[in-house]
Amino acid sequence: MTDPSSRPFLINKDEAGNFRLTVRTTRYNSRGYPLVTATLQDETFKTANAVRAFARENFQAQPGEYSTK
Repeated sequence: MTDPSSRPFLINKDEAGNFRLTVRTTRYNSRGYPLVTATLQDETFKTANAVRAFARENFQAQPGEYSTK
């Protein structure tokens, strides 16, 4: 299982009660320092399971790659 700080898919709930997906990519500079880029997806979902299904279909997400914080 991956470390929670390096999980590439973040699931958050917005103010309206919808779930949103943030895709994080991590790369490392020449000194080994991690550089994380987070991209919030435009789609909104009613449930967290719908977000996971979207991530599986579009980003080939695997179990254990999701984070909620």
